[in-house]
Amino acid sequence: MSRKALWEADLDEDLQDVDLSLAIGNYGQNGLYEDAQHRIDESTLLAVQQQMAQQAAFSAIPDVVKRFIVHFHQAVLDNNLAEITVAYESGWNRLTEKFYAKTEWPEAEVIAPLVNDDQIFLILYRELYYRHVYSRLQPDIDDRFHSYENSCELFNYLLNSEGPVRLELPEQWLWDIIDEFIYQYQSFCVWRSKVKNKTEDELVMLAEGSQVWSSYSVLNVLYSLIQKSRINDYIVATQQGKSPEEIAEIVGEYGTRPLYRMLGYFSIIGLLRVHSLLGDFTLALKVMEHVELNQKSTFTRVTACHVTTYYYVGFCYIMLKRYPDALRTFVSILNFILRMRQYHTRSYQYDQINKTADRMYALFAICNALSPSRIDENISNIVKERYGEQFTKMSRGEEGIPAFEELFLYACPKFISANPPPYEDPELLAAYVEGPPVEPAQRHLSLFLSEVLAQAPVPTLRSFLKLYTSLDAKKLANFLDADEEEMVQQMMVMKQASRSVSRVGNEKGPLDGQVISTSDLDFAIDENMVHIAESTVGRRYAGWFIRNTEHAQRVHHALRNSALPPIPTKSAPHALAQTGADSKASAPRTGGQKVAWGGVKAA
Repeated sequence: MSRKALWEADLDEDLQDVDLSLAIGNYGQNGLYEDAQHRIDESTLLAVQQQMAQQAAFSAIPDVVKRFIVHFHQAVLDNNLAEITVAYESGWNRLTEKFYAKTEWPEAEVIAPLVNDDQIFLILYRELYYRHVYSRLQPDIDDRFHSYENSCELFNYLLNSEGPVRLELPEQWLWDIIDEFIYQYQSFCVWRSKVKNKTEDELVMLAEGSQVWSSYSVLNVLYSLIQKSRINDYIVATQQGKSPEEIAEIVGEYGTRPLYRMLGYFSIIGLLRVHSLLGDFTLALKVMEHVELNQKSTFTRVTACHVTTYYYVGFCYIMLKRYPDALRTFVSILNFILRMRQYHTRSYQYDQINKTADRMYALFAICNALSPSRIDENISNIVKERYGEQFTKMSRGEEGIPAFEELFLYACPKFISANPPPYEDPELLAAYVEGPPVEPAQRHLSLFLSEVLAQAPVPTLRSFLKLYTSLDAKKLANFLDADEEEMVQQMMVMKQASRSVSRVGNEKGPLDGQVISTSDLDFAIDENMVHIAESTVGRRYAGWFIRNTEHAQRVHHALRNSALPPIPTKSAPHALAQTGADSKASAPRTGGQKVAWGGVKAA
C-alpha cells in the first residue's frame, strides 16, 4: 500500500504542469470508440476468452499426459484391444494417481487438438472424465447434467447409427460403462430426493430438466441394448449347442459383434441392479431368466461383474424369503473371492470388491439367523469373526431386532425412488419438504423387519423342542409362558418358517424352485402330545481334510520360501576356547533346530 501511494503521488506531481487536453487529444471524445465497442460481438469476446483459457489449460497439461492421450487415441482408432486394455487399466489409473488424484482431468475441449477433434474418442474420454469426478471428487449439478448428456451421446451413437459401429473395447471397459451409467443414475436420484440445501439455480435446473436421469430413460437404454444385440437369443442358442453359423443367422449383424453382444449381456446384469434398486425383486430375477448362475457364465470374465451379479441375486432372494437360495449364492461367490484373493490385489477395483464381499458376509449372517442350516465352515468362521456379536443377538428372538436392522441398513443397496420431488410446482414442493415421504431404504427395512418379527418366537421354541423327543403340550406352554392356543400359533409360525421355495433340481430360471423343508427339526401334534424328530447330518470329513491340507501346504511353502538363518562366522581359536568354557558353565542345550532348509546344521 505504501508503494502504491508513493507511485500515485509522483504521478500527480509530474502531471501538474502538463496540459492534459494536448497530451491526450480528443481520443474517444467523439463517440467513435463507443460505436466500435458496441459493434464488437459479445459472443466473439467470450469465444476469444474461452480460447485463451483453453490454450492456458493445454499448456498446463504435463507432456507425459499428452503423449498418453495421443497413444490412447491411436489405439482406439486401430481397434487394438491389447493397447487399449493397457492404457485403460494401467495408464489411466497410474496418471490419475500421479497428477489428478485430487483434481479433474483436462476437459475434453482442451485435449481435442491432440486427437484431431475426434468426437467419438472425446465421448469415450468424457466417460472416463466424469467417472473420475464421481469417484474421486464431488460432482456439482453441471457435472451431473453433462455426464447424462454424454451418456446419451454415447448410447445414441451405438444404437442409432446406420449399422454396427466399427469400435472395439475391452470387456472390462464395457462393463464399467454400464456399471457407471447405473451408478450415476443412482447417485443423481439420491441427490435429487434431498430437496433441502438446494440453491435457486439448482431448483430451476431441476424443474426444467425433469427428464434428466429419469428411470424411463435409463431402463430404455438397457432394454434397447438387450434388444439390439439379441443377447437372450444368443444365450439360448448357445445353450442348445447350435453352430456358430446358426447363431450368427439368429442374432443378426449386431449380435455377432463382440461390442454389442457384451453390452447386451452386461445390460441384463444392469437391469438386475436397477430393478433391485427400485424394489421390484421378482422382475429383477425375471430378467436373469436365461443367465445361468455358474462359474462358466460370461459374466465371470469380469470379476466386478461376477461379484455384482451374485450380490444382487442373493439380496433378491432374501427379500423374497428364499433364504436357502440366498445362502448358496453367497457361499459360492464368497468362496470364489477367497480363492482368487491374491489376484484381486492386482485389480484397480480391489477395494470395491472387498467392500461388496463384506456386505455379503453381513447378509449371510442375516440369512443364517433366519434359516439355520449346516453351512460352509470357512465362511461361517469369517462371519463369526466380523459379526459374531450381532449374530448372537439375532438368535434371541425380539432382542435381536436392532442387530437385524443394523446389518440390513449396512448391507442393503442404496434404494432409490423412481419419481422425483415436484420441483416444477413450488406449492407442491413446499408441501413435500414439510411432509417428506418415507425413504426407500426405511420402507424396505420395515417390510423386512415385519417378517423378522413374525419369526421372533421361533428361536426360543426351537431351543425347547431340541431337548425332547416327545413333550406334553401343556408343559411346553408353561415353558413358553403362554396358553395352549398361543403356543399352537407359535408352532405354526415355526412350521411355516421351516418351509421355503428353493432351487433343488435342474431349474433354469432363478425364480423357479420347489417347496422344501429348510430345518433339521420337525414335529407333529397328536392330541395333547408334541412329537419331535430331529435329523442329523454327518460331518463331511472330505472337505475338512482338503481345507487343512491346503493350509498345511501354504505353511510349508512359506517356510521353504523364507530366508535362511545366517551362517556363523569362524572365530579365532582362543575365542572358541572361551566360548567352550562359557558353554560348560551354562546349562547344556538338549533341543533346538537340527537341520535348517538347505542343509545348514545347527547343533
